[in-house]
Amino acid sequence: MFSFLKKSTKKTIPNGHVPKIKMTGVYKTFGEKNVLNGVDLEIKKGESLVIIGGSGTGKSVTLKCILGLLSPDKGSIKIDGEDVLNMSPHERERINKQIGMLFQGAALFDSMSVWENVAFGLLQGQKMRKKAARAIAIEKLAQVGLTEDVADMYPADLSGGMKKRVGLARAIATNPEIIFFDEPTTGLDPIMSDVINDLIVSCVKKLGATALTITHDMASARKIADRIAMLYEGKIIWIGTVKEIEKTTNPYVRQFIAGSATGPIHISAKE
Repeated sequence: MFSFLKKSTKKTIPNGHVPKIKMTGVYKTFGEKNVLNGVDLEIKKGESLVIIGGSGTGKSVTLKCILGLLSPDKGSIKIDGEDVLNMSPHERERINKQIGMLFQGAALFDSMSVWENVAFGLLQGQKMRKKAARAIAIEKLAQVGLTEDVADMYPADLSGGMKKRVGLARAIATNPEIIFFDEPTTGLDPIMSDVINDLIVSCVKKLGATALTITHDMASARKIADRIAMLYEGKIIWIGTVKEIEKTTNPYVRQFIAGSATGPIHISAKE
């Protein structure tokens, strides 16, 4: 269907450099709905890649397949060259310890204090002592612009922007090699969105982490991406740098970044 849509110049990975994340021919179906229809994607170590696309195009499903929350019907997913789809639960846990996640809406635990939320992976995954975990949590809160007095507050006491900051602090608390960002600016005003984008860029660079973000927010994509990929009808139909996306003639990408109702992407009023 998209044979006429050309990708931008593809960056080749030098011999001996294994992609941090590689998806090859990944398919996922729910009932009669084909959500992923052969996703091919490579993310280099230390790269920040953003997947854009409208609602229901398969962005979240792609993320969940990489995380192991969903099992693809077909295809290959490798992290550091290891096939994660055929791993034992113990091996998969080893991989997941390398991953941090900022969930849409932050997804904080209401019954836990802010510092306990930030230190969740340290306390539960690494069995760290509370005193040491709290110290790291306060350090990570400082990295996202929150003072120590916030540590003993609860999520109900926080604004939307503060919750996102706490969620980001939790995502980086274990110094992960890979960080996933699920719609990181949803529900925030433009100024706070830009603050969160700046914090994401700063934290990812400081860790030297590989980042994968899914979003429909083009301002966010432009700010945090090294490369942007567009997912449409379960396929990556375009991939390139931020500079390249501004110049692309791909009609699907042009319509999406312009936010236009006119173009090849047709959305029903019922959607």
